[in-house]
Amino acid sequence: MAFETKEELLEKYMKMDKPKCPHCDVDMTLWEVPLFSFGDGLGWGTPYMFVCFNDDCPSYQKGWEHLGETMEAPASYRCYVEPGGKNFEYMPVFSPIGATGGKLDDEFLIREEAKKELMKQTFSILTDYYISKDWDEILKICLDSKIPPKARLKAAQMVGELGDADAAEHLINHKFPTPVLQDGVKKAIEQLHERHYTRECPFCAEIIKKRAKICKYCNKEVSRA
Repeated sequence: MAFETKEELLEKYMKMDKPKCPHCDVDMTLWEVPLFSFGDGLGWGTPYMFVCFNDDCPSYQKGWEHLGETMEAPASYRCYVEPGGKNFEYMPVFSPIGATGGKLDDEFLIREEAKKELMKQTFSILTDYYISKDWDEILKICLDSKIPPKARLKAAQMVGELGDADAAEHLINHKFPTPVLQDGVKKAIEQLHERHYTRECPFCAEIIKKRAKICKYCNKEVSRA
């Protein structure tokens, strides 16, 4: 049985019709569940829920009075339901902004859709460049901070496989935002050195031949690799 990743679940839930709150008939909002749980402590069972964030919802409004009497604390509850589910349940909130930090509103969903579209287009372009062995254009994608890290990682792998020795210099002198991408770039640099029989000078960090005894840039004697 295949398990869906959190990313795959988000993509699926974004395409769903939003359920309506049974108390106010307002569209519920996709919500990313927090790391902590409440109730039986067994966890949420899903990384996303649909939650009613309508402050005029009768259930939410009455909750302040009900929980104020039963818990003797300022609190209410918001209605939620699992994506695709029909059993509406309630979670406590202790202020009007309670749980709002996990809201995935329409603006967020639009941004996510734009990121996915950019990812799709970038992978298509990378495929074309890979077929034509245009490593220079692939390198530009790898270095572009506007490109999603996953696509930049793929570009780094392609550069390691296709790039000239000069590509290593560009990768070495560039900062990358995530540990996974940094590791992918490091492997690409190692692959470039292996393919072109090169290495970094331990004194000036310029790219030299692996068998060199004297660095042609700083003229220092270097040990054979």
